[in-house]
Amino acid sequence: MFADDMNPLPRRALGRTGIEVPILGLGTAPSGHRPEKEAVAFYHQCLDAGVTHLDTGPQMGGFGNAQIYLGHVLKERRQEVFVATRCCEPDGEKALAQLQQNLAGLQIEQADLVCAQSLGDDKMAPERIFAPDGVCKALEKARRDGLTRFLGVSGHHRPWRFLKALEEWDFDVMLNAVSLVSRHIYNFEDQVWPAAAGKGVGLLGMKVFGGVKDSAKSAKGAYLPDELKPAGLRYALGLPRVSGVIIGMIDGEELRQTLGWLRAWAPLSAEELAALDRPTRALAGEWGEVYGPPA
Repeated sequence: MFADDMNPLPRRALGRTGIEVPILGLGTAPSGHRPEKEAVAFYHQCLDAGVTHLDTGPQMGGFGNAQIYLGHVLKERRQEVFVATRCCEPDGEKALAQLQQNLAGLQIEQADLVCAQSLGDDKMAPERIFAPDGVCKALEKARRDGLTRFLGVSGHHRPWRFLKALEEWDFDVMLNAVSLVSRHIYNFEDQVWPAAAGKGVGLLGMKVFGGVKDSAKSAKGAYLPDELKPAGLRYALGLPRVSGVIIGMIDGEELRQTLGWLRAWAPLSAEELAALDRPTRALAGEWGEVYGPPA
């Protein structure tokens, strides 16, 4: 494994939060659709390897039983883990009820990070989520009440809504889809992240391999071709001010492979990135609006 006393998994500052996170976090959605025993064992394997940032969420957010399974692990190893969960309700009361359910499933009293999920979704319109009775005000109350240490936003499309969030809300972390291919479609990297970094918001990348093509049937089979995955990881972790990436690994094989790429990690050179421009633009044309409308 990567992380040991001689060669720990590197960590980076998470924006202005005052904490550091490992450069690799686990997206738990794939594990939420596995048998419980396998998922719990895999969580332990990730923690043993130094992957101590675990990103999870409720069943209605696509995470299956991930939180329930993770709760069994957190009973033993809570102090080792940076736990992030999501609220995908625009209504404040419903969001707070969902957060309470999340914490109960995780068997913890406080999360480290709670994100308003998928700001690009139709139901998460800015006029709704930033309203006095919307999710954002409700999460501020949750932080005051000690239910979470930090607040954030997540999403894959409609970058302009994240610029709006930076204007309307004081939050700590932003989690977006960033990849060699999606930069040609959504381009959070240039449209949103510089403004977020300027406010000290912690930046986390997801969908760095594009996500799974048929997630309803399998946790494997990413959009990004296998031969581009090492470059995809180099690209995402080489973005300015990025703290880490969240990858939905499914088993020990994917964990070992990803850790192997991290051992050899170096940012892409300008020449390497330029050489990848044409093939990744071609892939962007094939992907289309893979996560939803850009605007």
